[in-house]
Formats: sequence, structure tokens, C-alpha cells
Amino acid sequence: MLKYVYIAIGGALGSLARYGVGAVVSDRMGTKFPYGTFIINITACVIIGFSLAYLGRRTELSAGWRFLIPVGFVGAYSTFSTFEWETFSKLQAGEFFTSSLYVVLSIVLGLAAVWCGVMLARAVA
Repeated sequence: MLKYVYIAIGGALGSLARYGVGAVVSDRMGTKFPYGTFIINITACVIIGFSLAYLGRRTELSAGWRFLIPVGFVGAYSTFSTFEWETFSKLQAGEFFTSSLYVVLSIVLGLAAVWCGVMLARAVA
């Protein structure tokens, strides 16, 4: 049960961080390019890479940190980092085809899903 508390706390902090970083970056750099989201996604990749690698080596640390940071915080801050971590892990394991397929399908089907969502929203609005 405690893991859900860690996830919830991390998620709340990640959501707030996402909003704050996105707002500050957009205010300073504009919105012609999605700088806020781009910076969030890239920093999330650094955070998930660091936290999973660090926590994986530091087994004496409480499992709560694994729920708080990579699952809760990064999960709310950005799911792009999880996608990148999984792709990186497949590449490290020598699974080039699987990682390539994952990247292509995620981008193509993700765009298609966004399009479907937009079309659905337009249909009901």
C-alpha cells in the first residue's frame, strides 16, 4: 500500500514540475517550436536514465525511491523518457529490430492515435 503513496507523491510533484517548466520555458522562448515539451522530455530522459541506473546499483536504498522517482515523478513529468529508456534497454540487449520497430510503431501509431482523438473530439463537439 505504501508504494501507492510514493507513486502519488511523485506524480503530484512531477505534474507540478511539468507545468512549471513548460510555462517558464514557453514564456521565455515562445511557442513557435514546442520548446517546453521538448526540454521536459529530454530532461525526463536524463532523470529516468539516472534514477533507474543509480537505484539499480544501490540495492540498499528503499524500494520506495523506485516508486517515487521513475514511476511517480517521471511518469507524471513525461512518458517520453520511459519510451527512450525502453528503447535504450533493447538496444543495449542487442535487440535492434525490436527497438527499431518500437520507435517506428510508437511514432506512427502515436500520431494516428492523436489524429483519431482529434477527429473524435471534432465529431462530438
